[in-house]
Amino acid sequence: MLDKIAQLRQMLDESRYTVALCGSGMLEEGGLEGLKKQERAYSIEEKYGWGVEEMYTSVFYNTRPEKFFDFYKNEILRNIPRETATAGALADMERAGRLQCIIDTNVYEQMERGGCRNVINLHGSIYRNQCPRCGRMYPISYILDAKRVPLCETCNVPVRPQVSLTGEMVDSQNMTRTTQEIGRADVLLLLGTTLASEVFEQYVKYFSGRYLVVIHKKEHYTDRGADLLIMDYPMNVLPLLHYEKETGEDGQ
Repeated sequence: MLDKIAQLRQMLDESRYTVALCGSGMLEEGGLEGLKKQERAYSIEEKYGWGVEEMYTSVFYNTRPEKFFDFYKNEILRNIPRETATAGALADMERAGRLQCIIDTNVYEQMERGGCRNVINLHGSIYRNQCPRCGRMYPISYILDAKRVPLCETCNVPVRPQVSLTGEMVDSQNMTRTTQEIGRADVLLLLGTTLASEVFEQYVKYFSGRYLVVIHKKEHYTDRGADLLIMDYPMNVLPLLHYEKETGEDGQ
């Protein structure tokens, strides 16, 4: 393990531009089981009478707004994963000039809450909510405090969470920025995800840099194509790089 940490540190120190991709494994690190996990998906269907793939959609938001927000508030907004040591270590890397961009597929802003700054939230954020008619923005508290459907105070239409629902196209600006950042990278870190990720597989092909690194607890045979593979949670690996010592924030 220590040999791999030293190898990773050397890769990062040599890199002129490093990008980190954060996948669904970050939710597991933060104590949250993903919506698509079999046990949770079954429990949700038993509770609401519809499956996640039916409720977490724009069609459900438009046609059954009360049911949509009942599900959304209880299953998404009241189950927020905690930020872990991964976010703190990535923030240290940013401050040390060793990490230029983070691309996160999750909607909970774990990285920002942990101190990271240059983050692309590929699928949006639960903290951004907008009236689809007038464009007025609302905080997450407004959604949670609504008794049933959170309505725009001006237009009286349901406020729209700014997250990519199942089946929707990812925001085109986010897609463009993501491909550009990956294309610039010397080192690409896949954290809590694999080379076979449904989301990242289409983006990794834009990488033409030096080192592809996968840090993930669960093994997938495609990850053997990485230049460095570390089978562990990123929160157990990244702090061992000790970039906090280069930022003067090691607590001493």
